[in-house]
Amino acid sequence: MSAQPEGPTTAAEVPPAGPRRERSTENGRAPEYPPGAVHGAAFLAAPQPMLLVDRGGLITGANAAALALLHGEGTGPLVGLVAAELLDLASDPRTWDAYREVLRGRQAPLSRTRRLKHASGHSLWVRITVSPVPGADVVLVSLSDVSAHRELQAGLRHLQTHDPVTRLPNRALFFERLTGALEAGAYEDSGATGRVGLCYLDLDGFKAVNDTLGHHVGDRLLAAVAERLTHCADLARHATGAPLVARLGGDEFALLMEDSTGTEQLAALAETVLRALREPFDLSGQRLSVSASIGVVERHVADTSTTGLMQAADTTLYWAKADGKARWALFDPERNARRMTRQALSAGLRPAVERGEFVLEYQPLVRLEDGGLRGVEALVRWRHPQFGLLTPNRFIALAEEDGSIVELGLWVLETACRQARAWQLAHPDVPPVFVSVNVAVRQVWDSDLVADVARILEETRLPAELLQLELTESAVMGSTGRPLRALQDLSDMGVRIAIDDFGTGYSNLAYLSRLPVSVLKLDGAFVRGFQDGESVGAGGDAGAPEDPADAVIVEAMVQLAHRLGLTVTAECVETVEQAERLRRIGCDTGQGWLYSRPVGADRISGLLAAR
Repeated sequence: MSAQPEGPTTAAEVPPAGPRRERSTENGRAPEYPPGAVHGAAFLAAPQPMLLVDRGGLITGANAAALALLHGEGTGPLVGLVAAELLDLASDPRTWDAYREVLRGRQAPLSRTRRLKHASGHSLWVRITVSPVPGADVVLVSLSDVSAHRELQAGLRHLQTHDPVTRLPNRALFFERLTGALEAGAYEDSGATGRVGLCYLDLDGFKAVNDTLGHHVGDRLLAAVAERLTHCADLARHATGAPLVARLGGDEFALLMEDSTGTEQLAALAETVLRALREPFDLSGQRLSVSASIGVVERHVADTSTTGLMQAADTTLYWAKADGKARWALFDPERNARRMTRQALSAGLRPAVERGEFVLEYQPLVRLEDGGLRGVEALVRWRHPQFGLLTPNRFIALAEEDGSIVELGLWVLETACRQARAWQLAHPDVPPVFVSVNVAVRQVWDSDLVADVARILEETRLPAELLQLELTESAVMGSTGRPLRALQDLSDMGVRIAIDDFGTGYSNLAYLSRLPVSVLKLDGAFVRGFQDGESVGAGGDAGAPEDPADAVIVEAMVQLAHRLGLTVTAECVETVEQAERLRRIGCDTGQGWLYSRPVGADRISGLLAAR
């Protein structure tokens, strides 16, 4: 777009004389302006570059300074030119409209900075001010060469937006570019994909380089990595340019792919980067090898934000690290949803205990000899307001990680003992059932479990022999110091100690003789080996078990446990055949869906009433 004159005009090299005006002095009235000839001479000789433009947009006057700034010759070549074209005032609609308003005399002064081309070929930055001249048919255009100032600004901005070690764009410039890429109008051009991709990486083991060889070597390594990343970006150049390579801080780098074509393009870029960084670095004769982990995210700009994209990239980088390093990982919404759910559960554990969101269910422990109810195992459930009823495998590990298992375990212990005592009082004519409660290792280390159990038994008046505490095999085997003393004190108190999931950990049966253990609970994996019962031969007679190894192992463990004075409970009993074979092997107690799923306390009360 260029300015067009709105009417005929007569060009002149010097401005017409202005009207003569008077000003008062102590001695009378004196003229404010000199006669026209002097006025025109002053305009031509003024050090400030100036132009006069008529209402049609043509230059009617130009002083020597303006000519030197823009053209370098006499005034002739400028007079008669279209000012908007010479000064680039028609390159954008807003400036063009504002300029025409000034020409019409209906607008305040207009100021713009433009990059113009001198007649000799070099470029310069010029500050242009267009001002109306009251009472005249021309406007005054003042020009200022701001090239030096712009160069200084550009130099300062480069320092502010680039990393001094690698000379790459820094975090500030990266986020500036990313924000621009995600703006709604960033992909209005035809043919644009409207997508954006990011490879977010850091170097594996870079801290060791700094710590052992010094920061000066680390800086040289970062600079060398930057060179290789820049080369990788050049190889990935596409229609809209190469990916932006930036150093975000430390050993973290990012490659931003604006207008990406899909995950395949980002995956190929990530593979290229991994291959490039696998090659050893020669730093002043010192040979170093490093690798990188990369998180890859690619999505439509309409479906993300700067924060969302960076959170996804950070999460995916963590996955790459967790999966073994020296690799890239692609963002997976389902995996991320599980991670977010895990975080939500972890954050809500402690408040959930205070809000009373946990409940107990009880699964019967049945004597295999006669099917009689012997005891129950207390199993905690979380009635989560968002995720519904959650079983222990969804939150117990989280509770052990953050330590809330101590508070939760204490609540389970108190509730289960109180319920067992209530059953004893409500059914005095039947043998009482014991309650078995799972105990985490952190409860032994991070709390005074012995004192807690003693207090709860005293408060609930539950006999100690009606409480069984279950610990995992890996937690019990090798116990020394405080844990072993705690187990011994609990056993001396009369509390039964059971090893849960036996057979999956150390399986050091000889060590059992030195532990105060009363019960072994066989892991369900052994019982599942009996799932198909006995195979039937061609003649219809029962043959040998389909996998006799499980039967042999279980029988050996049961016999040894009995010789050590221990009873054995089999978990995950689901069929009559399994129960019968376990009974024949000598197993004492069974637990599983054959008898009952975990149920509420009222259902156990019904079983007791029916005895």
